[in-house]
Amino acid sequence: MQLSYNDREKIDIADDQIFYQQPRYVHHLSDSFRIRLTKLYSEYLLNHHVILDLMSSWVSHLPDDVKYKKVIGHGMNEAELSSNQRLDKFWVQNLNKTQNMPIEDSSIDVGLIVAGWQYLQFPEKVSLELSRVIKSDSLLIISFTNRAFWTKAPNIWTYSSEEKRIEYVTSVLTSNGWRIEKILNEKTQDKKLFGFYSSESDPFFSVIARNNKSNY
Repeated sequence: MQLSYNDREKIDIADDQIFYQQPRYVHHLSDSFRIRLTKLYSEYLLNHHVILDLMSSWVSHLPDDVKYKKVIGHGMNEAELSSNQRLDKFWVQNLNKTQNMPIEDSSIDVGLIVAGWQYLQFPEKVSLELSRVIKSDSLLIISFTNRAFWTKAPNIWTYSSEEKRIEYVTSVLTSNGWRIEKILNEKTQDKKLFGFYSSESDPFFSVIARNNKSNY
């Protein structure tokens, strides 16, 4: 997929580091979305896995009852990452400036991105770099909803429908050596008034792709 200059543009063109310099210790996703995400992770992540939690924050949404071999985090705010008790190590990097990651070739069992892809201006380069660090035939799980910091999201995301965003993610991945294994497009429900009734909440979208590109 070829992105134009306009596709990559965003409303707030100031350095991303300025926007993310203050930690935000809040949940940007609804309770029901987070529950569904953790359930999805429990289906694919095993305790012997080395996990890359890319574009992470102070929480990783991993199942509480599983201790993984290693969880490596990445994000834009050091304080948030330091507060994330699931991370064994982390680094800070603006992926819109540089895409090379300080990770060895074929050292990651599963890569995770939640509520992060929508801020990437060069997703092709990021997906290629992920194909380098994630083991061949291993997984990348990209999950998102219809929320975003809209001034920081590129036009390709901001002005697309929910269906088009799924197509956008899958198109970039397949163009860069990934095989789409599964696509989830689900509604979620938040329970209200002690569980007596529920209301529609954040939609749950997830693209699960397998690294089909040989690592060197």
